Amino acid sequence: MRETPAISTRRLDLLPLHVEHAEEMAVVLSDPALHTFIGGTPDTPQALRSRFQRMSAGSPDPAVSWLNWVIRLRDESCLTGTVQATVSPSGDGPIAEVAWVVGTPWQGRGIATEAARGLVDWLSRQPVQTVIAHIHPEHRASAAVATAAGLTPTDEWHEGEMLWRRSIGR
Repeated sequence: MRETPAISTRRLDLLPLHVEHAEEMAVVLSDPALHTFIGGTPDTPQALRSRFQRMSAGSPDPAVSWLNWVIRLRDESCLTGTVQATVSPSGDGPIAEVAWVVGTPWQGRGIATEAARGLVDWLSRQPVQTVIAHIHPEHRASAAVATAAGLTPTDEWHEGEMLWRRSIGR
């Protein structure tokens, strides 16, 4: 699963991430509040360009696929965030670890929910058995997005975050 295709939902285009998105995404992700639960600080455009270059090159492990998209709000022709999936082998078949982030100005409009659902729907048509997400226990908005995408909380924890899971029925 090396290719990252475009995915369309009702209002959004999930576009494969490219280095050229770094300038606009640096603005989208510039609010320090976005780092409340994940730590760190906003990247400069140059740092984001370097990170996007590494991400676009793909995982150094041929068994692992890095799939990254920017979220484009079609009606406003602007980027609003990112979604990603890291697909890895596991004893129970391929597992996709997903994550999402939407810039502060676009939060509260259902964009993260729509993007995460679009991503998980697409993953359910791929050779993936399980979708997981790691969510900070106090991040209610992210928990709501995970719930809307069909993931449920488990009693497993990783680095202070709760593991959410969805099995893909075949």
